Amino acid sequence: MKVPTMAEMSAQGKHPEVLFWVGCAGSFDDRAKKITKAFVKILNKANVAFAVLGTEESCSGDPAKRAGNEFLFQMQAMTNIEVLNAYEIKKIVTACPHCFNTLKNEYPQLGGNYEVVHHTELLKSLLDDGRLTIEGGKFKGKRITFHDPCYLGRANNVYEAPRDLIQKLDVELVEMKRCKTNGLCCGAGGAQMFKEPENGNKDINVERTEEAIEVQPNIIATGCPFCNTMLTDGVKATEKEDTIEVLDIAELIANAEDL
Repeated sequence: MKVPTMAEMSAQGKHPEVLFWVGCAGSFDDRAKKITKAFVKILNKANVAFAVLGTEESCSGDPAKRAGNEFLFQMQAMTNIEVLNAYEIKKIVTACPHCFNTLKNEYPQLGGNYEVVHHTELLKSLLDDGRLTIEGGKFKGKRITFHDPCYLGRANNVYEAPRDLIQKLDVELVEMKRCKTNGLCCGAGGAQMFKEPENGNKDINVERTEEAIEVQPNIIATGCPFCNTMLTDGVKATEKEDTIEVLDIAELIANAEDL
């Protein structure tokens, strides 16, 4: 796979169209790595000049900030901003809504000003510009429901780009009763991903998965590695893994095309 680093590009005197911010999940989590690879395949197919920071990328600081450690967040953010500014980065794309929200809305206060887009927004713009074509392929006719990630939807009002991409696959897009501005959190945001759930009657990811199962989808589509983990666990907990797949939108597009 062609994945150039900023250091390599800089050494050649080149500047990428966009920096792909991989994020901790996309770098280290085995499930999320598949999303990263799918997105890279699409970028290469659409001839997008992109680069990653590689080992120069550190955690965006989102979990530290959400968990209340503002000092650690600012340390992590300042380290990243120094690297990004040294490379004169203008545009960043990421497949993680947590990184997206933090880089877009919280880095500017610390001197990091960039155009930040979610991977579904970039894919939609590639589609609109004719640089990317999407065929239904093996997903044609399937029932797909989309779970809105909190930091993509309610926090940043990105609702239509992921749905537009799903509909290009010649599938039936079915909405859960709680969706868009009324969506239900999968339970991983706010650094909850890294701790055990508190006492209650039911785990929130199971509640959300049951809402998805109600609309009888073949696939639950996500746009966030955390949501992907929570809903995958929910599908296992409800013993539906034989009939329902949980896939990121980048995986849907890459797999439909067999990239």
